[in-house]
Amino acid sequence: MKKVLTLVLALIMTFALCVPAFADEAPAVDLGILKEADDAMINNYTLIAVNPEAPFTDADGKAVEDVAINTAGAEALICWMLSEEGMELEANYGVEDFGDALFYLKDNAPKFDGEIAKATEETKVIRLSTTTSVKDSGLLGYMLPVFEEEYGYTVEVQSAGTGKAIAAAQYGNADLILVHAKAKEEAFVEEGFGYVLPAFDAERLTFMYNYFVLCGPSVDPAGVKDAEDVMAAFKAIADGKFAFVSRGDGSGTHTKELALWPAELGITEDAASFADFTEWYTSANAGMGACLVMAEQMGAYILTDKATFLTFVANNGIME
Repeated sequence: MKKVLTLVLALIMTFALCVPAFADEAPAVDLGILKEADDAMINNYTLIAVNPEAPFTDADGKAVEDVAINTAGAEALICWMLSEEGMELEANYGVEDFGDALFYLKDNAPKFDGEIAKATEETKVIRLSTTTSVKDSGLLGYMLPVFEEEYGYTVEVQSAGTGKAIAAAQYGNADLILVHAKAKEEAFVEEGFGYVLPAFDAERLTFMYNYFVLCGPSVDPAGVKDAEDVMAAFKAIADGKFAFVSRGDGSGTHTKELALWPAELGITEDAASFADFTEWYTSANAGMGACLVMAEQMGAYILTDKATFLTFVANNGIME
């Protein structure tokens, strides 16, 4: 018995000695949020149905005929996303896993309280063109199965940067878009691609938001965390020539980033504008998840939407 007790005590002591090592184990992701909730970093999301009579073109700008737009399907999905059920899902997404919502409903968000048409053989497939930020956050994977099960539709999701997501609709390859770049959305509407659904008063239906966040390595060599605001933080990164990963893809996130650099740098979407900065400025031309992985590997700063970043951390830095 004495030998058994001695062995048990030895095992307990060994385990106790190991516990601090596990407790001090480094987190899977070093990137952290260093600047957020700045007024300059609000990130609005908008739904727009595609006009079936729009001046569709191909990638070379040549007119495309006989484009079939599923307006009825787009209307059903938009109305559902703006219904009480859809908005409750949007408002609650992330609360269980993160203790806070990843998206917030706008106070003046358009709402729909009517009947939503169920799918028919002609309308059951809906083509949604959206941003990688929405997809990578997991929001659509959380919401769309509910809509599909209840109303019988199949939603085909194409995701890219906002510029490319909008272009897909201009080519006639989408029935609706869900994007987050106001100027590009307005241009889309002005060029005749937006459609006013019967239940609403405008083409652009801006209904939810979150915040862009400036993330970086835990050592924070630029002192971003202590900067007065996000504009000062971006200046500190540029002044110190600290590594920064840009989406570089014409997305809503990329558009916001370009507006935050000091004007005298002259950084735009044109590669020539940052040719002298490539020692620290990386233009990735990639989606949000891929860019976060790159920034983590490089120990670089990056602008991202908060929803995708929290998903990235929860996935231990792995993005499919």
